[in-house]
Amino acid sequence: MEHVELFFKSVFVDNMVFAYFLGMCSYLAVSKKVSTAVGLGAAVIFVLTVTVPLNWLLDQYILQEGALTWLGPEYADYDLSFLSFILFIATIATMVQLVEIVVERFSPSLYNSLGIFLPLIAVNCAILGGSLFMQSREIETFGLALNYGFSSGIGWFLAILAIAAIREKIRYSNVPAPLRGLGITFIITGLMAIGFMSFGGMLTGGDDAASAAQEVETTSIEEGIDQEETAQAANLTTLKN
Repeated sequence: MEHVELFFKSVFVDNMVFAYFLGMCSYLAVSKKVSTAVGLGAAVIFVLTVTVPLNWLLDQYILQEGALTWLGPEYADYDLSFLSFILFIATIATMVQLVEIVVERFSPSLYNSLGIFLPLIAVNCAILGGSLFMQSREIETFGLALNYGFSSGIGWFLAILAIAAIREKIRYSNVPAPLRGLGITFIITGLMAIGFMSFGGMLTGGDDAASAAQEVETTSIEEGIDQEETAQAANLTTLKN
């Protein structure tokens, strides 16, 4: 259940584009055609799915305070968290280089379409954001880290695919001249963000209901305890009299 909830929250509620507006440069620049958006989105899914769990391993076994205890008790006081940015970016750059080599080898047309934005995945805020959010939210297991990386990539992929499909259609629409291009794109992005954020109520409703039920139960127990204490005090007063 925890994996399912994390997946849907990462895709819809905590979407990298619509909730945090990360990766907007490539989101706006490479979303003019659906085919190009699909290629870049697939690359982002791959990079996030690989780098987030890899960086989780780095964080758990190297970077955190006391993470080096597996080397021996003398390393228990080491704290290498100040190296997080450097190691995370190094992991991301390595994976992006691998993706670039594969795309250039198997799909030269897609490689030419993506242009400079393919190597720029290495400095895409959404990619680094995935690893930093994983670290700040203290994701506990490798499986959850893998799930979070994959679902965050799916969310970014859906965002760029949706805006690319809409932008292809708006070419034939009568958009007011001042809003043509990025103007109408920003407006549509804002409206899509509102739509995606509305899923938050659906995903957190159960938690709210459970919390309310628990609060009612706790209140009832406290009231019962108060009544019992009052009755005991009354009995003691009667006995004294």
